[in-house]
Amino acid sequence: MSRPDRPLPDGRVAIWRHPLPVRITHWVNAICVLILAMTGLNILKAHPHLYWGLASTFADPWLSFPNIPDWATIPTTRNLAVARNWHFFFAWLFVINGLIYLAYAVISGRFRRLMEPSREELKHIPQSVVEHAKLHFPEGEAARTYNVIQKLTYLVVLLLLLPLMLGTGLAMSPGMNAALPDLLDLFGGRQSARTLHFIAAAGIILFAVVHVLLVFLSGPWNNLRAMTTGWFAITPDAPPPSASEEKPDAS
Repeated sequence: MSRPDRPLPDGRVAIWRHPLPVRITHWVNAICVLILAMTGLNILKAHPHLYWGLASTFADPWLSFPNIPDWATIPTTRNLAVARNWHFFFAWLFVINGLIYLAYAVISGRFRRLMEPSREELKHIPQSVVEHAKLHFPEGEAARTYNVIQKLTYLVVLLLLLPLMLGTGLAMSPGMNAALPDLLDLFGGRQSARTLHFIAAAGIILFAVVHVLLVFLSGPWNNLRAMTTGWFAITPDAPPPSASEEKPDAS
């Protein structure tokens, strides 16, 4: 539920941006993504090669990762069993938490209000790309909602990368292979599912890295305050000049 704006001593205005369910699910997601990335690297370290198709073509991998540093993995030593247990636990926590957020966003209207781009916004994609490239961040009324690039990025993550990562993860599970044998065929075989799972995970990690970078570039304290208290500070737009200000006195 929206709350009225609050004037701040420095002339800015605090607007209500993130309700409690959004803040909780955000931080749970952040923890899950970090642990999933580090446990996933430990799992990949057990066989650091990716293939397409049904079987591993050991002599001709599609992509290889020969030097995965220990500091980037959980646990920091090669331990496939522990890494898989942690990975599965936080994967399901990530899925459940994501479903809670998506349900809240749809029911509360947040999804349509903040994440669904309008036709008018889609016309301004080139302009938004240029503004992002120049690191120009909105400070006035435009900062009350996400811009079109942000909206499209969130949609790609929510509706493409996350379902792809979940589907390929389930397809690699022997238990799911027995329950849903056609799922593995849908992704072109076990090795294709493993490669697609890596690509989806890499896309989500890239999104997270860029997201954190933009948080720091656009104002870390303001953004962190918004995601901990719910309040985000903006600079009000200057009022348009009055008719008397626009026209000089003719006398």
